Amino acid sequence: MNNTVSSTQKLNNESLIRHVESNYQKVTIPKIHVGDTVKLGVQIKEGEKTRIQTFEGVVISMRRSGINKTITLRRVLQGVGVERCFLLHSPKINNIEILRSSKVRRSKLYYLRHLSGKATRLKQRFR
Repeated sequence: MNNTVSSTQKLNNESLIRHVESNYQKVTIPKIHVGDTVKLGVQIKEGEKTRIQTFEGVVISMRRSGINKTITLRRVLQGVGVERCFLLHSPKINNIEILRSSKVRRSKLYYLRHLSGKATRLKQRFR
């Protein structure tokens, strides 16, 4: 009897959490896959002013789900690899634009960290 009570209580807690999280989830997020080249508009606060800075890169990993979903973008800037991790449902993310999709066979593209130049090219996927 205790098992059924605790499982129903757990179910109620999970549904309550999902209900609260649904208020904060964005509905206008496009379908993003690993290997896509994405341009993100990130809101940055400098003093009292806010501006939108774009970050363009290849999605090398996706983690978690729901409101906690994150993507890691990688780009090479002046010969140095830069990676940033973004929460997709964050209010700091202003817009998301998919520039191109690539055909990949891995769920994490960490091997791109050790490659440079033409070796980092990914085969384009046309939708």
